[in-house]
Amino acid sequence: MLSFKYLSFSAQSDFAPYFYDNGAGSSNGNMALFSISEDTSIGTHVYTLNGSDPEGEPVTYGMTFDKGSKEYFSVEPKSGNVTLIQTLDREVQDEIIAFVTITDGRNKDKASGSSIYRVQAVDRDLGSGGSVSYYLQSMPSTKFTIDGHSGVLRIRSGESLDYELSRTHFVTVVAKDGGGKYHGKYQVMTSTAIITINVLDTQDSPPVFVGTPYFGFVYEVSVPGSEIFTVFAKDGDQNNPNAMHYSILSGSDGFFSINSSSGCISLTSFPVQLKNELYELLLFVTTVTIRVVDLNNHPPTFYGENGQQNRFELTMYEHPPEGEILRGLKITVNDSDQGANAKFRLLLVGPSRVLRVVPQTVLNEAQVTIIVENSSAIDYEKYQFLTFKLLAVEIDTPERFSATADIVINLLDTNDNIPKFSSEFYIARIPENSPGGSNVVSVTATDPDSGLWGAVKYSIYGSGADLFLIHPTSGIIYTQPWASLDAEVKSKYNFYVKAEDTEGKYSLAEVFVTVLDQNDHPPEFNQNFLERTMIIGAPVKIEAVDEDAEEPNNLIEYSIMKADPDNIFDINTSTGEIKLKPYIKSMEIVQNITKQKDCRWSVVVQARDRGSPSFSTTAVVKIDITEAVSRPMAAFLMQSRDNPMKALGLAISIITVMVLVTVMISTIIYFRNTKSNRITPARRIIRKRPKDQRSWTFRPWFGRSDQSFGKFFTDDETSGNHSSLRAKPPAPSAPVLPPPPPVHSRPSERLRSVPTVSGSMASRNTSRSSSWKTNGSGISSALVSELKMRIEQKINEANQGYYY
Repeated sequence: MLSFKYLSFSAQSDFAPYFYDNGAGSSNGNMALFSISEDTSIGTHVYTLNGSDPEGEPVTYGMTFDKGSKEYFSVEPKSGNVTLIQTLDREVQDEIIAFVTITDGRNKDKASGSSIYRVQAVDRDLGSGGSVSYYLQSMPSTKFTIDGHSGVLRIRSGESLDYELSRTHFVTVVAKDGGGKYHGKYQVMTSTAIITINVLDTQDSPPVFVGTPYFGFVYEVSVPGSEIFTVFAKDGDQNNPNAMHYSILSGSDGFFSINSSSGCISLTSFPVQLKNELYELLLFVTTVTIRVVDLNNHPPTFYGENGQQNRFELTMYEHPPEGEILRGLKITVNDSDQGANAKFRLLLVGPSRVLRVVPQTVLNEAQVTIIVENSSAIDYEKYQFLTFKLLAVEIDTPERFSATADIVINLLDTNDNIPKFSSEFYIARIPENSPGGSNVVSVTATDPDSGLWGAVKYSIYGSGADLFLIHPTSGIIYTQPWASLDAEVKSKYNFYVKAEDTEGKYSLAEVFVTVLDQNDHPPEFNQNFLERTMIIGAPVKIEAVDEDAEEPNNLIEYSIMKADPDNIFDINTSTGEIKLKPYIKSMEIVQNITKQKDCRWSVVVQARDRGSPSFSTTAVVKIDITEAVSRPMAAFLMQSRDNPMKALGLAISIITVMVLVTVMISTIIYFRNTKSNRITPARRIIRKRPKDQRSWTFRPWFGRSDQSFGKFFTDDETSGNHSSLRAKPPAPSAPVLPPPPPVHSRPSERLRSVPTVSGSMASRNTSRSSSWKTNGSGISSALVSELKMRIEQKINEANQGYYY
């Protein structure tokens, strides 16, 4: 079983409604201590709230729950019937707290501070625990207050109730006991109740017109008694409204009347009698504006030079300047109505943004102007004529009358296009050796202009155009009658073609011609009979040349057609290298095969190209077999037997290098000696050959006309025979005198060959300087001669080693 916490509220005030307290076992009353079985079905009527109001006013019932808690019951406000709306489960929740309320209406004219209700809470405890005090749960801007001891609810001082602002107020009253100990612990217990206050309306607000402002219209076809407009008002006190009464206070001038009960305003005379276009009728707290308007019974109409017209034509050249006015179109539009009925909009319907119309909005009548907006769209090649619809549509009338007129513009062509090729470049291929006059490629250019302006003439020019011609009208390119195309001579041609109209407007395109190679050249050897020397272990190479321009026509494959003896040689099919079979590694094996001292074998080699059809040629190769030579020079010369120019070139290179080195050394020595001659005493050492050893004879130099002295000379020097000396030039150093020979020499002693050292200062006589230069050049010549002799000796030794 579930039990409700006991809550009891009663109303003991002059105006307060109250619940009947019928006890815990009753099925109607205030629902205090109500209990219900947990297996009660949803939708079951479980209780009836019951109470009354002392004034006999109807009461309404309500039920609320704590915020966030589940609502298990609902109550019917007028009957008070309580219904179960949620499933009960005692194991989950064994007590349900609900707040029940009973309310009646309260007049909004209650004065500030007036008592409107008294609440009472009963606490069955004794002492301070049974004393009850009251207070209102804090709410923002509440209009009520409660006496804490008596529970009387009053309107707060300075506040008032207004039905038009708020028709219902909710007040939460809290009842609190004096507190006491329970199970040794001090506690204060409270209970709350929600009071619903319904405010009743009184007659304190004026009538209000609905749908203001009001506007009415009188048309030219209206008659007296015609209804113009109906106004509507309602009482400001909506809970108990009074009946409305309508009247016109001023502004009618006798032409309008109003029905006092329905508010319908009517015309009392003919429209032609109305003196004003606008009337303002003043009613109670509102104004009705009535406008006398023209009846919209005339649509817009287009006119030409000869009257009403709905089709206009013009002939003009294509691409007129943008902003130009089409003066050949003379169009006028008119609407005979007045005011808003004569206001309409002009629209030009056709190809987008080509032409525009001015003005776009017209009142009554206007001259229509058509202006060019997009010149490029007015193109004869796209359209020979343009068609537009000119529309005039009323703007502010319910009828939206309209009119249309056709504008047809016939276009004349101009030469505004250049010939255009179908491609910016053309690629052609033609086999070599094609006969003269062969077709190469066809080019095409088009000019969209009409007549002669669209006729295209072709021409050809450029550095590569000498061998080609083009038909002036068809655009077919072919070779000159005398032209002979050879891919081996030139395989690529490019030139320009020109397409031109009758006024000289033209465009260009580039043509690329590739001459396709044909297999028209067979491979060729330098000679049909070749001689090669083969060292065992090393290949010899033969090579054929195919003069075709492209692969595979110029790719050569080599093969051995015949060999004597057979099955001795292999050949590389791509490079033409011939070598012995791997098992032949020495001259002994060769001797065993040939049985001859002369190891000279023949091989017939075929060179075949890969073209279609394929060509081939053969050559006989005589091969001398020999072993490798240990000496490098001999091996080189052996390998160069087949190529003597190689050996000759090497010899010339060696000689050239040696001569250059000799010249450089001589030049350096010459300049150093010349410099030394100018600054310090020069030294010259002359070494004689041993077989020409001579005794030295020293004699002073006296009786000379120059100032040099202290110099010693041999007899050879005096004789001037210096050309036979082959002494090397000395290294540059300061001159040092040798020790003087003994003065008293014995006749029996052998005279030793002593180098002559001569030193001299820079002479003032130019003849001595020139003689020194002559001697230096003689030494250089001797060195060069000796180097040449040594080179010749080396070459002779190498040749002797080769033949032995």
